Amino acid sequence: MVSNVTVQPPLTAIPADLRTLADYEKRAEMHMTPDVWRHVQEGAGRGITLAENRAAFDRIGFLPRAMADLDGDTGIELLGRHHAAPILLAPLAYQRLVHAEGELACARAATALDTGMIVSTLSSIPLEDIAAAAHALARDLGKKPAPLWFQLYLQPDREHSLQLVRRAEDAGYEAIVLTVDAALKPAGITLPPGVDAVNLAGMPRPRQTSVPGGKILLGTPLAQSAPGWEDLAWLRGVTRLPILVKGLLLGDDAARAVDEGADALIISNHGGRVLDGLPSPVELIQNVAESTAGRIPLLLDGGVRMGTDVVKAIALGASAVLIGRPQMHALAVAGLPGMAHMIHLMRTELEAAMAQLGCPTCALLGPDRLVALSR
Repeated sequence: MVSNVTVQPPLTAIPADLRTLADYEKRAEMHMTPDVWRHVQEGAGRGITLAENRAAFDRIGFLPRAMADLDGDTGIELLGRHHAAPILLAPLAYQRLVHAEGELACARAATALDTGMIVSTLSSIPLEDIAAAAHALARDLGKKPAPLWFQLYLQPDREHSLQLVRRAEDAGYEAIVLTVDAALKPAGITLPPGVDAVNLAGMPRPRQTSVPGGKILLGTPLAQSAPGWEDLAWLRGVTRLPILVKGLLLGDDAARAVDEGADALIISNHGGRVLDGLPSPVELIQNVAESTAGRIPLLLDGGVRMGTDVVKAIALGASAVLIGRPQMHALAVAGLPGMAHMIHLMRTELEAAMAQLGCPTCALLGPDRLVALSR
């Protein structure tokens, strides 16, 4: 069916009424086709996990410390690199669905705002072009490039996975993010002309189909190609880059990942897109922190929409957080300026919350600054 909905073009200036990430989300629907909007916003099943990702943050309150010395900043050290704030852009597929510049606009905004970015295997711009754009802008601004990591979906043929790793290394990416929880997720959007997983050109794209009386999923080639512990060991053996494992929720799994050579973990339920009924990562991070005993950094992905969410995650044991869907909202609304403004809003809210809590550095944020709110 052809939609007669008129999609508004990206704004060329940021209006005064865009003051929060929620404001960008409300406006973004006007800048996307209905099918793209549905794809960006939807979660698995009835959306229980999608809603819980936000609700879990809202159940956490604050205990501020009065009259504290506020001389500090939001900077952190992570995997040998300085980050201006504990905020990174999560890997998102097909960003050209919402803006012609796609990942290029996000990379340039991240560079300008000294914010780390994780580029998806399923990016709609070649991974080399994204890195080149970030590095070129950094040179123009006379600054060091912001950290740039590559998110890896393992391919059925290990040689193709290795090709992606080598391309990322050659392009100057500083870490590999291995996603382990999305091999069996439901099918996504039908891509329009001009948008594709360009990094996978020439590689097979397996799809799962079933017929009555035949195997549905278990025991099929798709299920058998899902990541296993042997894949993490293989990846550790073929690259010297730091490896982050994304998609773990259980403490025991996290501890094993550390033993298998992971340099950091990203606690994530894939934005509620894979299995409905999963808890929010913010409710699990303390357990994961206890299981890994501070051996490696923990990052949190899922439901982060405000600077106060960042504070809560850090206080519970995260080293940093990832921002997902808000990228698509800001990119659709205003392209590069929207992305830069979105990042600036998050950092402004983060600093304000830290100041109000009497914690001028991230190291001072701990569970003693939090309180459970009545449900």
